[in-house]
Amino acid sequence: MPTIFRTPRIHLASRSPRRRELLTQIGVQFDTIVFRDPPRDDKELDETPHDGEAALAYVERIARSKAEHGWRIVGWRKLLAQPVLAADTTLEFEDGIIGKPVNSDDAQAILHRLSGQTHRVLTAVAIAFEGRIESLLSISEVRFGVLDAVQIRNYVASGEPLDKAGAYAIQGRAGLFVEHLAGSYTGVMGLPLFEIGDLLKRFAYPL
Repeated sequence: MPTIFRTPRIHLASRSPRRRELLTQIGVQFDTIVFRDPPRDDKELDETPHDGEAALAYVERIARSKAEHGWRIVGWRKLLAQPVLAADTTLEFEDGIIGKPVNSDDAQAILHRLSGQTHRVLTAVAIAFEGRIESLLSISEVRFGVLDAVQIRNYVASGEPLDKAGAYAIQGRAGLFVEHLAGSYTGVMGLPLFEIGDLLKRFAYPL
């Protein structure tokens, strides 16, 4: 039997402005759960990939961990018992995982690697509520045009890529880099709305 929401509202376990905007866009009411800053300070949210871990397994594991930890926080802080939605985004390129850049030099190096190439953007979404957890995965292919050094340097100097998986935000200035996209635009942004709708329906959320 599907879980029936006591109130048409959820907790969002993310500080991402774009994820908040996307939930608002589809009319989902939410409260935000903020983890420690940076997230790596929460030992439950260690985002280090396991040895030999595939990107698909990695991104789903992290999203589910965030949702489960968010649900624990609901109990610890005695928050309203609402389902917890979490998400994680990473890039898969040449069979490797590309997360957020550690600094400006790393961001430039990542963008030089992606220049003129096709990569996959993987976003996993998960909901945890009263001992139940479900997750879904969005997979998109993105091809960049050839980027020159000046483009990359100027983009990194804008500061936009420094907290983004793969060192770019498709909804921002890096939209100029994308020659082709196959998949979910909102998934590349970090919250695939089709999969979110599917998950919420599983929990009988009134969309």
